[in-house]
Amino acid sequence: MALLNGTYRWLEDGGPAFGGPGLEPRWTSSKKDAVLTAYAASSRIWATVSHGTLNEIYFPTIDRPQTRDMELLFSDGETFCHEEKRDFEYDFHYIDDSALAVRVVANDLGGRYTVTKEFITDPHHPVVLMRVKVEGDEAILSRLKCYALLAPHLDGGGEGNSARSVDVSGRRCVMAWKNNSYLCFGADCGFTRSSCGFVGNSDGYQDLTSHMAMTWEYGQAIDGNVAVMGEIDVARFREFTIAISLGEGPHSAVAGMMQSLSTPFEQHLKRFLTQWQRASAPEELADASTDGGRLMRISHNMILAHEDKTYSGAFIASASIPWGNAKSDDDLGGYHLVWTRDMCHSAGAMLACGRVETALRALVYLACTQKPDGGFAQNFWIDGTPYWSGIQLDEVAFPIILAWRIWKLGGLGKFDVLPFVSSAAAFLTRYAPVTQQERWEENAGYSPSTLAAVISALICASDIIHAHGSDELAKFLEDYADWIEAHLDEWTTTTRGVLDPDIPYHYMRIRPPAEGEPFHNPTIPPGMINIANRAPGEKYAFEAREVVDGGFLELVRYGIRRWDDPLIQSTIKVSDQVLKIDTPYGTCWRRYNHDGYGQRKDGGPFIHFGQGRAWPILTGERAHYELEAGMDVKKHITAFERFSSFGGMLPEQVWDYADMPSEGMYLGRSAGSAQPLVWAHAEYIKLLRSVHDGRVFDRISVVEQRYAVPKEKRTFESRMEIFQTGRPISAMVQGGTLRITDQRRFRVLWTADNWATTNTLESRVVGKPGSYADIQTAPDQTGKIEFTLYYPQRDEWLGRNQVVNIYEKQQPQQAAASKPQS
Repeated sequence: MALLNGTYRWLEDGGPAFGGPGLEPRWTSSKKDAVLTAYAASSRIWATVSHGTLNEIYFPTIDRPQTRDMELLFSDGETFCHEEKRDFEYDFHYIDDSALAVRVVANDLGGRYTVTKEFITDPHHPVVLMRVKVEGDEAILSRLKCYALLAPHLDGGGEGNSARSVDVSGRRCVMAWKNNSYLCFGADCGFTRSSCGFVGNSDGYQDLTSHMAMTWEYGQAIDGNVAVMGEIDVARFREFTIAISLGEGPHSAVAGMMQSLSTPFEQHLKRFLTQWQRASAPEELADASTDGGRLMRISHNMILAHEDKTYSGAFIASASIPWGNAKSDDDLGGYHLVWTRDMCHSAGAMLACGRVETALRALVYLACTQKPDGGFAQNFWIDGTPYWSGIQLDEVAFPIILAWRIWKLGGLGKFDVLPFVSSAAAFLTRYAPVTQQERWEENAGYSPSTLAAVISALICASDIIHAHGSDELAKFLEDYADWIEAHLDEWTTTTRGVLDPDIPYHYMRIRPPAEGEPFHNPTIPPGMINIANRAPGEKYAFEAREVVDGGFLELVRYGIRRWDDPLIQSTIKVSDQVLKIDTPYGTCWRRYNHDGYGQRKDGGPFIHFGQGRAWPILTGERAHYELEAGMDVKKHITAFERFSSFGGMLPEQVWDYADMPSEGMYLGRSAGSAQPLVWAHAEYIKLLRSVHDGRVFDRISVVEQRYAVPKEKRTFESRMEIFQTGRPISAMVQGGTLRITDQRRFRVLWTADNWATTNTLESRVVGKPGSYADIQTAPDQTGKIEFTLYYPQRDEWLGRNQVVNIYEKQQPQQAAASKPQS
């Protein structure tokens, strides 16, 4: 590599390192204690802290990790070599309650010296800064050396990295690169010596732990899994600042590091704190907490920290890689992706904090990533590139609900929400009620939680569209929501439950699609579901009636069912029997019984299979239900706060079995999945707002007013059946309306008397959902309706006749051509 404008030179030192390309790369622990970033959008860098040390650094967007970790080692050159993660006890503190600046005070186990570290990012540039102060026994400090050891994982992976020692204006530092990603690593005092090596063979850790001193000074390590190390003479420098600068070229990385180090750390810190103090959390929410508002402030900042700064409004799920220390480069996604579900919860929490503009940024970003058909990718990179491709209807529904909330607050500004909402609602009418995946990313069918979001979204869309003067479309969406709601209990319950012999009638996690319905899997027997991530040899196929989750509570949360609905209360009893976990820190719930996504039974990491564990976020969902029921939810708020780490990070899952110290697993403490999970922080924020206001924050007024009333007081009754060629029906009740819908204009030819007479209807175009035609039956009509469709624009016929039988009263299996037994 050539010199760049003569501003720095490569240092050859001991020549190239041996042992390339090194060990297969791994990421590091997902149990983060902090996520750091400046509030300013100009500082496009994020850092995570775990076990008192620096972990992944993300740049230039929050979905691109560039390092594995960086830690300090200390040696007197003869008698000891101390590693931070193993040989120190440390205390963790936020420097200021309102900011993401961290102080870690660590003592060696012998009590001979203390290392104080303060972590921030440069308030305006992509540089991570760590101020280090070493104090203690002078006899020790006079011969102590500090070694900063960094593992670059540039451009999202540990393979193919290169590094060289470099001199910049007389200061020794290290540069690493891969493709167009560059890193510069140095200290304000300069490294006394440096070395570049291959992990597991010639890296500085191997050197120090083998020799108690730095004996290797390799000038370069090219194309492999590399680690770089710089030496600092503590005898000369008791206080110093280390900088890690990222850039999209060598000179930007070098210049960024030098610019940041030229400004005193104290000045950077002051600016960093001032930025966050201007964005402080709403203190009134602290009144609802039981920890004085500590977790509230952290959660508020944590959600803001997970918004990207290049793609404004994009919120990722977590700046962590679940079970990262067992994963290599082949698992690119991690949780640093956008899921519209998680993102809408984050935006909703920002609304709960009064940050309407932040929520609007999220909505506009979603509008820019919406697919032409109105849907969204299952998840995607910050730039909108899809990662997984499944269809999850709740991930299309939640953006509509978010749009409605902002609209009702008058927060849309000049953003025209109508095309966005119309497209998303049309997508729902094309696929609902059957989702390819429910909110746990796995199974297809009729899901209570998914349908809660879909019904709510369609009513919200109808409200918006009606206000914009499109009454027919608004009524069409309203009818569609009413149709789903009318069949909700029929589609999503079992009358032959086996989980509690005294409660045969309850909601299920999901009912699989029947033959002839979308996403039907012909390899699975009727009424069965396969559960992912089960261990080899374990049963993975279950009857749908054997599996329950807590998703039915979303029906109460949004206002579709009342809290005292007998079916809701019965299902609570069933789900508590199989999902509820009591821990020393509070009560928690598993996602669903037989879940395989979680720490393995032996405490090992989830790799392809495991055992589903308890999720703190579900404590929040239960708390919202109990609040609606008029119960005191303080114990659940306390549980949230106690489930968090000492840095205030809420985990996705907690260990829910007996302590297993050998694996670092303790009942009620974080397991190895994502930490922090931003969705959990959003749930906590919304719970505080709900308690403060005395009303469930996520309750949707237009949904509640329509459905959460006794049926005898309703102003409408849905007696409609909807036929789609992709989801044909075989039966309907007499006196009802048969609605035929299709994406294309059509003509329906139908008969009610075996074609003795033929009737013709032209479909009505209703915008993006397509077109529809209604056949009204008489109150006393019996027999059947037979029909076919003709598409005039293409001069095509459907090619078959469809038959819908008319029954005198509601039939339990009328909604589909065939139904699984449950």
